[in-house]
Amino acid sequence: MNKFKYSKILILSLAIIVFYAGCQKSNGGVTSLYTPTSADVTSTATLQELQQGRTLYINNCNSCHGLYSPDDYSSAQWKSILNSMAPRTGMSSPEISLVTKYITRGE
Repeated sequence: MNKFKYSKILILSLAIIVFYAGCQKSNGGVTSLYTPTSADVTSTATLQELQQGRTLYINNCNSCHGLYSPDDYSSAQWKSILNSMAPRTGMSSPEISLVTKYITRGE
């Protein structure tokens, strides 16, 4: 009986550990995202706008799912994705514009 009780405690402990590990929020790929530099500035996006867009992207999009690299999609695809996702974020139009500038690399 003692072995049975020990086995139940062990199994329950492992189940809790697995559950807890599965609930941990990952960095969502933040470390693989590019950080804008002066070389990324375009005629339509300042360095400050790109940096603000990155921060908004990380803080808003990462709250629901992992982050994708700007290189994962074309600018046109990103604009379509952002148009469909933006209403779910609660971000203002100027904030969405900053995210768009960041994720499309200023295009």
